Amino acid sequence: MKTETLTLLLGLLGLTAFPPLRCEPKGSIPEGKLLVLTVATKETDGFKRFMRSARHFNYTVKVLGRGEKWNGGDYISAPGGGQKVRLLKSALADIKEEDKIILFIESYDVIFSSGPKELLKKFQQTKHKVVFSAETLIWPDRHLEDKHPHVREGKRFLGAGGFIGYVPNLKKMVSDWSGEDNDSDQLFYTKLYINPEKRKSINITLDSKCRLFQNLHGALDEVVLKFEDGRVRARNVLYDTLPVIVHGNGPTKLQINYLGNYISNVWTFETGCTVCNEDMRPLSGLKESEYPGVVIGVFIQQPTPFVSVFFERLLNLQYPKNRLKLFIYNQEPHHDQHIRSFLENHEADYQAVKLIGPDEDVDPITSRNLGFDMCRDDIDCEYFFSVDVEVVLKNDETLKILIELNKPFIAPMLTKPGRLWTNFWGALSADGYYARSEDYVDIVQGRRVGIWNVPYVSQVYLVSADVLRSELKADDLFHSATLDADMAFCSKVRDQGVFMFVTNMHTFGRVLSTENYQMNHLHNDLWQIFENPVDWEERYIHENYSKIMKDNIVETPCPDVYWFPVFTEVACKHLVEEMENFGQWSGGGNVDNRIQGGYENVPTIDIHMNQINYEKEWHKFLLEYIAPVTEKMFPGYYTRCTSYLNFVVRYKPDEQPSLAPHHDASTFTINIALNSRGIDYQGGGCRFLRYNCSIRAPRKGWALMHPGRLTHYHEGLPTTAGVRYIAVSFVDP
Repeated sequence: MKTETLTLLLGLLGLTAFPPLRCEPKGSIPEGKLLVLTVATKETDGFKRFMRSARHFNYTVKVLGRGEKWNGGDYISAPGGGQKVRLLKSALADIKEEDKIILFIESYDVIFSSGPKELLKKFQQTKHKVVFSAETLIWPDRHLEDKHPHVREGKRFLGAGGFIGYVPNLKKMVSDWSGEDNDSDQLFYTKLYINPEKRKSINITLDSKCRLFQNLHGALDEVVLKFEDGRVRARNVLYDTLPVIVHGNGPTKLQINYLGNYISNVWTFETGCTVCNEDMRPLSGLKESEYPGVVIGVFIQQPTPFVSVFFERLLNLQYPKNRLKLFIYNQEPHHDQHIRSFLENHEADYQAVKLIGPDEDVDPITSRNLGFDMCRDDIDCEYFFSVDVEVVLKNDETLKILIELNKPFIAPMLTKPGRLWTNFWGALSADGYYARSEDYVDIVQGRRVGIWNVPYVSQVYLVSADVLRSELKADDLFHSATLDADMAFCSKVRDQGVFMFVTNMHTFGRVLSTENYQMNHLHNDLWQIFENPVDWEERYIHENYSKIMKDNIVETPCPDVYWFPVFTEVACKHLVEEMENFGQWSGGGNVDNRIQGGYENVPTIDIHMNQINYEKEWHKFLLEYIAPVTEKMFPGYYTRCTSYLNFVVRYKPDEQPSLAPHHDASTFTINIALNSRGIDYQGGGCRFLRYNCSIRAPRKGWALMHPGRLTHYHEGLPTTAGVRYIAVSFVDP
């Protein structure tokens, strides 16, 4: 009995002493055994992204085919890629170490999500010598579907865009390759895999559950970003795996670009943007003559408000004018005057100016190509800065900032006030139009700040001359049978592998609304208080107006008479010129059919705001800029600014020099001086009889606010020379 027990124990011990035949070698595979091979005949933006992710995780990469002409096809019109097999076969012949592991991967549309240690561990766990990426869709020969072995769970079709294996096995795998460069690598590897004997002899399997490789084509709904502990990677939610490599194969370039904004820790919640200051091109310290030459393309394709302000901002860009050339395209005759005024004063400041006007019959698409050509053909041009006239560049360092970021194509993010609108799209719909990306709102609202690879930008961008002379050298960049010119352009930029970046690292400005811009007035910008309120305010509201509420700058020249700044010089000038251009001044008599009842007790020579269709805009002005001051100066009083009359008065010595004492038919009155005493006229002013208090030198752009009835009986003092203008509102609750 004891002998039997001892024999049994020895037998059991023997079972544990000898490992199973299929057990993997002890220990993990050293990272030094791994070599990454990829093919890249030119260094595209996608290749640079791939190499950055490889460096981030310390992969050793050898690039094949550098300097070669690519003959492997475009994968769109027909299968291709045979050139990659040829290059791989040649490279493997030079590798003698049999325990070397090769990762052969695409580069233009691939990013690493984790490092060699994890990759090798997962490869080792497959217990195979060669592992290919797997796909949901079969390509290029669907007739081979039934020949693919079934898998218990996961994807069953081979993807040739990525595989990993030992050198001897890979050599055996490609040993029979004798195809042409434009033959299909996908079909070659597929036929090996579906051949049971070769699959077994080479020891090939698929990464069916995306533990090593994630192909995006046919799997977009499976992949999300995983933010955790200061790092970002892709997660396959269908199989709950974390792939090491992400491949934007087929028509998924937009999705890999989106993921590439984050993966490889490009941007995390903890660190923000980690690459924004890489590969910068600093301009500080350069002499003016050393600045890159830039052609600025200005495009005016429609009636647009605040064009004169646009050219003021263009002039104020902080960049040496002698390194700038201007290309100006104007399709709108209304804006000839604005361009002419700018060039008369500043054309000599720039290195050169080319102007194409509306009489030259050049269409908008051709104008864009001509602008590019001005840069392409100029050996001194390093960048083309395209700016549509509706762009409001508030940041005068914009051009410098974009150049210093050193991207082939980059745009500043612009917004429209009060709206979730920007000059970029975060994603595209299936038919190539706007779609909102998951991160769009966070980028627009500044919760995520960085440099973002996006599928569409418009209105303003900086593109390098090198790109214009190479990838974007075609003369049909803006042409499409189905897409608008801007969408066609972005589509062709993407097709050439050029990344379009947008940055929100600084506040750059905004884009004007042009939809309802009318041109039936002299100064049409005055009517923009509804469509473009921010720009209207900047143009027409006094720079010190905002101090009224916080710095108490309101003056009291007479009892209960308040004096404060409200209009800019430009506002005063435009309002006066608008009235004079209209020209239908009243006769100053008591009979006045413009008002209810048809009779005016104390008439003035004036033009009512409603005569120039400015009543709604003036009421908006009163609500936005007068009502808050009223409520501050008269606590407890709230007004909707229901005005009885709004008008501009003209005083002239030989017409109507003064105004007799009177009460106003209002709860309170606003009186805004539209020109300057001592410059435009002599005399004038206002006297409040009850207080024997006069204001004889009203400041241009400043408003007098006072009660209209009972207490503030007043008169207009004589204008003795020149012409005096005031804007008046009789306001009731």
